[in-house]
Amino acid sequence: MLRSIRDGDKLLVGLDGELDHFCAQSIRRELDNQLADPGIRQLILDFSGLSFMDSSGIGVILGRYRILRDRGGSVSVIHMNEHVSRIFHMSGMSKVIRQLDKKQEARR
Repeated sequence: MLRSIRDGDKLLVGLDGELDHFCAQSIRRELDNQLADPGIRQLILDFSGLSFMDSSGIGVILGRYRILRDRGGSVSVIHMNEHVSRIFHMSGMSKVIRQLDKKQEARR
């Protein structure tokens, strides 16, 4: 379900399938295990393999945002499909979590 690559203080996590009520708890646990390392200051969530997200997914992302914000870090997202992008913007997450474009992604 999750693919992770660490590069210094950055953690890139690719999510596959669905981020919904049924799998939110296990994804939350996996992410929290990886974020237990205080050296991680930037989390980049790659949604290229994510086909669906509901409000439970929003909660997972916002919880990880709070963890990183409290340690002076950030959370960004890349590769959102139309459905996930709509949920992301309707929920107001686009106001606190940055969506990287192709140029920004290339600089990471």
